[in-house]
Amino acid sequence: MSRTTIVDPSGRVGSQRAEPRTGPRQTAGLVAALAVGLMLTATPAAHADTVTTTIDVGKGPDGVAITPDGTHAYVTNTLSNTVSVIDTTTHDVTTIDVGNLPFDVAITPDGTRAYVTNLRSNTVSVIDTTTHDVTAMDVGDDPSAVAITPDGTRAYVTNLRSNTVSVIDTTNHDVTTIDVGDGPNEVAITPDSTRAYITHNSGHAVSVLDTTNHTVITTVDVGRNPIDVAIAPRGTHAYVTHTNGDAVSVLDTTTHTVTAIDVGDGPTGVAINPDGTHAYITHNSGDAVSVLDTTTHTVATTVDVGDGPTGVAINPDGTHAYVTNNNNNTVSVIAIEESRSSFGSLGSLSWPS
Repeated sequence: MSRTTIVDPSGRVGSQRAEPRTGPRQTAGLVAALAVGLMLTATPAAHADTVTTTIDVGKGPDGVAITPDGTHAYVTNTLSNTVSVIDTTTHDVTTIDVGNLPFDVAITPDGTRAYVTNLRSNTVSVIDTTTHDVTAMDVGDDPSAVAITPDGTRAYVTNLRSNTVSVIDTTNHDVTTIDVGDGPNEVAITPDSTRAYITHNSGHAVSVLDTTNHTVITTVDVGRNPIDVAIAPRGTHAYVTHTNGDAVSVLDTTTHTVTAIDVGDGPTGVAINPDGTHAYITHNSGDAVSVLDTTTHTVATTVDVGDGPTGVAINPDGTHAYVTNNNNNTVSVIAIEESRSSFGSLGSLSWPS
């Protein structure tokens, strides 16, 4: 997801070995080897995430989403009025025309359709991911973000100027409109599909919407200018970026308490890896992505990317992050280093002879 805000209107398995003898000398040697091995491998390796390739797309790339099978990334190009479809294996790009100023994109859990918000057309384009045929439907004024429930039944669209959320039935495309408060910007859905978390950039808050009865349960003050929001895989926390506050707010989804974390200059987009251990945060004014450890709430590493990074999405197996660089019309592909356990690996230990 995004965001440059438009403030508009608004294992390794070792080979089998013969069982060693376990006399006193051999046992002591084995224990010593194990102890040394554990000390050498107990400290987790630092993240060495690196940009492996940069892909040219359309003008002003912003939103990005990856298909559930990980084979394609869909990128909205705000200044080209197009969507770039990237083959994640070959990095070939296909271009699809959509509406005026396409801002965000989300893909259904079955991977058959991509929903694109067209901020200046007041529409949502629905792309058939097989044929690339496009249909459009009317929503509210200045549709900004879109998120699809994990059960695939509904798409939630924030309408920045209308102060509403449009709920699209993904089967018949009927639209229901919900009042949610001033300037709804971004939206994310909990894994159980029961709650939608909506940022309000002008209101310095996040509203929590009950997706069953379509009422706002509560509004949480999270600090200055909240932009993007992402939900942890277990649904326990929401991560909210503050471009003007240089921070990320971590919102407990049970108690609605908020913890603020300093992450550096201009955090914009946010995505969480599949195991929930790290949040990837774009810094639009810093041309970098910071990787936040979700346990310690510290920045594990920072990765330099292109000019004006905005949106970020992580593929389903957690091996790559795709970052839209809004100012130089590219997508950076970050290879994510596999996390190691805190006990390291015993695969490299040698048995005493």
